[in-house]
Amino acid sequence: MGCLCTKLRIKHQDPVRIKHQDLAVLASQTNFNEAQVEALCKLFKKLSSSLTEDGLISKEEFQLGLFRNSKRKSLIADRLFQLFDSKQDGVIEFEEFVRSLSVFHPEAPLAEKVAFAFQLYDMRQTGFIERSEVKKLILALLQESDLILPDDIVESIIDKTFKDADTGGDGKIDVREWEEFVIRNPTILKTMTIPYLKDLTTEFPSFVLISEIEDDLNK
Repeated sequence: MGCLCTKLRIKHQDPVRIKHQDLAVLASQTNFNEAQVEALCKLFKKLSSSLTEDGLISKEEFQLGLFRNSKRKSLIADRLFQLFDSKQDGVIEFEEFVRSLSVFHPEAPLAEKVAFAFQLYDMRQTGFIERSEVKKLILALLQESDLILPDDIVESIIDKTFKDADTGGDGKIDVREWEEFVIRNPTILKTMTIPYLKDLTTEFPSFVLISEIEDDLNK
């Protein structure tokens, strides 16, 4: 049975390309099987029609799926949307949706998770993770969880991170340093795995990233 998402007439996209994006192709190129892609198709259809029936997930629809509130301001949601929107055209198409969620699959290669997490932190897209970027993300994560920490505690978390990760001592973390840091601290990536992506429903997956801060506080 074909997925309705492959039959949608989606603007910004070549109809010929849509025709070839069937379940088998996406399953072969991601960490999902065909049944899981079929479930994602239903989820995509639900999300992309939550505000406007255009076969595309807008930023507001993405936020609505995450928070049940399309107007809520969230740096985390903004960063995730930017990464899901690989074409950077302001909307998420079905293929982008499946490929991005594939990174969070329990069976996704570690390298995919490491790269995605690096991009999440590299807000300015410089190829480095800088101290200011880490602080912005930490403060955003705390806000998402309604937690308040004194600035000196936040700074100590950042100090600890850079002491361990910035082996070059230049005040920023490059891709190689990040990879080595993650290997030494595998719990950092635990939020990059959503277990129930192996047993999909039509509910939007939850991106709970605050746990890595809680880990730091509990050490």
